[in-house]
Amino acid sequence: MGGVSAVDAGARDPGLQPERTRLAWRRTTLSGTVAAVLAARTALHGGVTAPRILVGALCCLLWLGLLLVAHGRIRALASSARPAALTPRYAAAAALCTAALAVCASVLVL
Repeated sequence: MGGVSAVDAGARDPGLQPERTRLAWRRTTLSGTVAAVLAARTALHGGVTAPRILVGALCCLLWLGLLLVAHGRIRALASSARPAALTPRYAAAAALCTAALAVCASVLVL
């Protein structure tokens, strides 16, 4: 009949899922880039002060951290048919960089 055999149950067909995940990481880095550029623009636009420059530089460092995590994950996804799962350490680093970038950009706007 139309059932799944024992041999088919263990086989994995990822389809386009790794491609979609790589594209999602690229979109994440693109949005982080936009946030960092807007933060740098805001830091330099309203008068150059030491705190604004410091927060703008912190935004750039957080963006670089996010970029490194995302690039490592993109390479891992492209390296094999069955990539390793995202480790909690990398997931936490990406989440921390994203949240801290948003907070720093908000501080610049206020």
